[in-house]
Amino acid sequence: MNTPEIRYFQHDGLRLAYREQGEGDPVLLIHGFASSSYVNWVSPGWFQTLTEAGYRVIAIDDRGHGQSEKSHEAADYTPSLMAGDAAALLDHLDIEEAHVMGYSMGARIAAFMALEHASRVHSLVFGGLGIGMVTGAGDWGPIHEALLADDPATITHPRGLMFRKFADQTKSDRLALAACVLTSKETLSAEAIGRITQPTLVAVGTKDDIGGSPHDLAALLPNGRSLDIPGRDHMLAVGDKVFKQAVLEFLRENPI
Repeated sequence: MNTPEIRYFQHDGLRLAYREQGEGDPVLLIHGFASSSYVNWVSPGWFQTLTEAGYRVIAIDDRGHGQSEKSHEAADYTPSLMAGDAAALLDHLDIEEAHVMGYSMGARIAAFMALEHASRVHSLVFGGLGIGMVTGAGDWGPIHEALLADDPATITHPRGLMFRKFADQTKSDRLALAACVLTSKETLSAEAIGRITQPTLVAVGTKDDIGGSPHDLAALLPNGRSLDIPGRDHMLAVGDKVFKQAVLEFLRENPI
């Protein structure tokens, strides 16, 4: 399958990138921290899976990531601002309403989008982020320090080293990611989660030590359901076949 080409649109003074492929009900994909539309959605086969199932697939490169413009100012990376980017992409493509699926940071952005641009979101998939959306998903200070370290050999924090290696592997702008990592981790209250009324699937790997319980988050959602992605950690769950099958079933059950 051909890799969908990068296209661009302007929003909030930034040149933002996206990919698009297929026809049918639109599914907007929002990737995770230090990733991109290619790494999160093209490479693991999501574009192929969803387009073959009859969906129009749109995936944004979050600001600071992939081929999108990269600010080094932390204030530019709130989930609310990034949710606004995603809604603006739907405006750009003349799409009134879409299924929205986010992974990790992308799940948080999708939640803010459901709250602040509710009419644009038909259904939601939160991947790689469960109750951590409310309680916080660990201490991200060491990740911030690891991204700014001159020499990766000096990094001793395991999660910091993991994300630094990922950032280097994806040839990311480390200063942009360092600006993003703290601001983008804004949590939502249980009350706010309770105001997300769209049908929502929450899916987290059983070996994921970052996202938190999918069951606890789903219990707060008026129309939530949860999925354990068996034997997968935070990095590997995104392309899992059990996850893909569950998403396809969920989308079929909630047509636009």
